[in-house]
Amino acid sequence: MQMHEAYGFEFNAMGGAAEIRLAGLNEARAAELAQQAMAEVQRIEHTYSRYRPDSIVSRINAAAGQDVLIDVDEETAGLLGFADQLWQLGGGLFDITSGVLRRAWDFRRTTLPDQADIEALLPLIGWNKVTWLADTHQLALPQHGMELDFGGFGKEYAADRAATVLMLAGATSGFVNLGGDIRVVGPQPDGSPWRMGVQHPRLPEATLGSVAVRDGALATSGDYERFMTVDGQRYCHILDPRNGWPVQCWQSVTVAAPVCTAAGALSTLAMLMQERAEAFLQTQGVPWLAVDAAGQVHHHGL
Repeated sequence: MQMHEAYGFEFNAMGGAAEIRLAGLNEARAAELAQQAMAEVQRIEHTYSRYRPDSIVSRINAAAGQDVLIDVDEETAGLLGFADQLWQLGGGLFDITSGVLRRAWDFRRTTLPDQADIEALLPLIGWNKVTWLADTHQLALPQHGMELDFGGFGKEYAADRAATVLMLAGATSGFVNLGGDIRVVGPQPDGSPWRMGVQHPRLPEATLGSVAVRDGALATSGDYERFMTVDGQRYCHILDPRNGWPVQCWQSVTVAAPVCTAAGALSTLAMLMQERAEAFLQTQGVPWLAVDAAGQVHHHGL
């Protein structure tokens, strides 16, 4: 049996298509490791899904306004610490309490929400309002109706965790792709990079081009994932927590970073930074590629 053949394992996770591709192993071992990685993705989805009443996120949200501290485990504490870092890095633009805005925005519709409905939700947004005791791993949401949503980095974290499972089990070649958010396990068996296509934000079947990746991660945030079009204007699911309205400046931003969690957070932050995105990404020292509202491509290092 060829040891350099790549085996692909497709599955659905976190609301989209996913794939694990492994090389340098025989097919049976590749399948065994892929199952372990898929199980890890499923574990994370179950643990942090706001749709599951038994998830830690749902438990925290159910206690909002009850003046009780919720104890969280070390893994969740790490993610909350990361959320805190992102909130500070973006000056409040990356805010895991902003998911409440989906009560006003339904992207399956073709009508904009009432401004009054948006404004009624804004007082429920603000990571700085949350009681977060990092030392004791305790947290409380002070107001009824507040909630946490890990959707801003959950998929990317799952890609990193799945890749870690694979690497700990001995995989040295392959990648995890969760809906276009990619974490590389290692280069192809001959040392050459994988070629990763970057989704075209306006042509679903097309790519902007391909990126050679030997290690690390690649993640994209864009206005094409969930959106509505009203009077010729596109309104996407990436919402500014300060005013509750969708960002408009970029069609998509792709970032390369050592881990997918960082790549995804930086690409989303860049979308939220709008006109300041390029300067922000330059300060972060990461390769990036972005498509502006007019369809022009900007890039540095990718």
